[in-house]
Amino acid sequence: MKAWARILINAVLFMALAGFLSTSFYVASPWIALLASVVLSVLNALVKPVLQILSLPITVVTLGLFSIVINGAMLQLTSMLIGNDFHFSSFGTALLVAVLMSLCNAVISNYVGHGHKQSKE
Repeated sequence: MKAWARILINAVLFMALAGFLSTSFYVASPWIALLASVVLSVLNALVKPVLQILSLPITVVTLGLFSIVINGAMLQLTSMLIGNDFHFSSFGTALLVAVLMSLCNAVISNYVGHGHKQSKE
């Protein structure tokens, strides 16, 4: 999936999840969601690989589940960089949003990435 498509999808997911989790996740506007999505993409490209290498032993021991904590940390770091217009009430909320975004992105990437070609049988 192209980078800009993923950024737009993440921005829409931020808005949807902020509406769904309105008491614990706040996004001020669609523009803030788009900004947060861009910041998250940059952090995922620059910081996340370093964290994955440093946490490799614990990730292996937990059979990959620690990667959810890394995703939550990326969201929390995004929140710190954006400020009060994009924030989580707790790290647990950031973890929940990370899991929900991962699931949604997995489903969406199946449709956007492959482009609905129907077979002629």
